[in-house]
Amino acid sequence: MNRIKLLLGPMRVPFLILTPACVLLGLGTAVWTTGSVNYFHFVLLLIGALCAHISVNAFNEYFDFKSGLDFKTLRTPFSGGSGTLQADTGMARSTLVTAWITFAVTALTGLYFVSLRGLMLLPIGLLGLFLLFAYTPWLTRSPLLCLIAPGLGFGPLMVLSTHIALTGSYSWTALVASLVPLFLVSDLLLLNQFPDVEADRSIGRRHYPILIGRRHSSLIYAAFLLLAYLTIILGVAFHLLPLVSLLGLLTAMLAVPVGINAFRHAEDIPRLIPSMGLNVIINLLTPVLVGVGLLIK
Repeated sequence: MNRIKLLLGPMRVPFLILTPACVLLGLGTAVWTTGSVNYFHFVLLLIGALCAHISVNAFNEYFDFKSGLDFKTLRTPFSGGSGTLQADTGMARSTLVTAWITFAVTALTGLYFVSLRGLMLLPIGLLGLFLLFAYTPWLTRSPLLCLIAPGLGFGPLMVLSTHIALTGSYSWTALVASLVPLFLVSDLLLLNQFPDVEADRSIGRRHYPILIGRRHSSLIYAAFLLLAYLTIILGVAFHLLPLVSLLGLLTAMLAVPVGINAFRHAEDIPRLIPSMGLNVIINLLTPVLVGVGLLIK
């Protein structure tokens, strides 16, 4: 049982729930634009997306172990890695194997849908695979790429690839819907970087909490929250999303106090942790509510 726990640790299983929330959004746009989809294909897409999430998590655990970062990080329930490799350094090899196996499953799933739907999926798939491997060792050295890459992966890449694989075509509805997790997931990683500033700086990372400080970064966080909700409103206003998708605005009741607390407690990590938890809830509930709005029309 302990061995299984160690194997699951680098996958960060509790955080994988974000993937079904984003894939559901792609399912919603597909159903809303076409009326019906192949649910066997949806299950395959969900498996591929979960493998992609596991892969990026495992790569992150491995690279942060090799760099020594996670030995320096102040671990919170929402940041700082799983602690698995610090507890058992012998798990490093199996973590890397997990990363590559799930990477391969993701690639094979993508190739299946490329053969089914055509080359329109190939650029999205290749960019997604690049992000899986490159995020930790390379993209975290660029503040802008470090900010945008997580949201790009869970937003436009995951939602659009789901939509195209299920429908065989691009859609403005899918693109607009994908901007919601683009802003929210980028925010999720941004806020989770606040406790890691000193440790990340020591190994050469450059993200906005390092570059401009936590307090100023909290303004970026608030702006991205606003953009996520503005996307929903404009999507409905331009008839690209159904009126019921305004359900996604319900999480603004959480987002407003979280944005305020992120600014007030930017330098006080213990008092920031409850807001980090609420930030996770916002990331999960908002795409689900928009997706439900698309499914029930």
